[in-house]
Amino acid sequence: MKFQLKNMAIFLVATLSLFSCSNDDDAQIVSGEGTLKIEFDNIYGDADFAFNTSYTNSNGEIVKVTNAIYIVSNIVLTKEDGTTYTVPKSDSYFFVNEADAASTLLSLPNIPAANYTKISFGIGVDQEQFNAGSNGQGGMWETAQGLGMTWSWAAGYKFVKFEGTYTSTTFTDASFMVHTGKTGYIYNYAQVSLNLPEKALVRTTITPQIHIMANLKNIIDGTTVVNFEEGGMVMGGAKVQNIMANNVPNMFEVHHVHND
Repeated sequence: MKFQLKNMAIFLVATLSLFSCSNDDDAQIVSGEGTLKIEFDNIYGDADFAFNTSYTNSNGEIVKVTNAIYIVSNIVLTKEDGTTYTVPKSDSYFFVNEADAASTLLSLPNIPAANYTKISFGIGVDQEQFNAGSNGQGGMWETAQGLGMTWSWAAGYKFVKFEGTYTSTTFTDASFMVHTGKTGYIYNYAQVSLNLPEKALVRTTITPQIHIMANLKNIIDGTTVVNFEEGGMVMGGAKVQNIMANNVPNMFEVHHVHND
């Protein structure tokens, strides 16, 4: 009799445990939509970034930056089950401008509630969007013009604008300008994919914030090293192609995720 009672007790405990686990699983089911924020925090090498501050590159040149803008576009979020959510193109172009603090914090509404583990985005304006013509740009072309982020319409958008002065063995406080974009028939659109160190828990009641560090040094001092001694105006040709192919995709890193 004691043996039977003992077995019944074990059965009841197991049943309750299964019921509890089932309830916990149900509690994890999420629905609805929420907002996701993405912060782009510019740095230079291992240092905080500030305009008109001296930074020494690996080639010995000392730079002081006075302007730093880049276009973030086509954001795609990957859920923990491997499926993705693509932010609508009409809501997926941003000018991140160091001189405008508000522009460095992106707010994405109407994101499906889920646990996200990865973020992908482009730097620049993709060819499909540009091929939509002037009527297909909405207000983006005018915004870009106001920031000096355009060439002629035929040449399109500037993807990265990085300007300042440099001091080398020959020059002192000479001007440099790095403007990237389309070069001839090569479009130079860069793509970035970053794993999140913690899940971004988008909920109707939780607005996560992904904190991305953007190392501006990588624009000119990454896999490809730009020597301004050879010329301070970098706006086309192989140098721009190498910057967009080799340097820009590697300038971003997710530092942490807030789930508040």
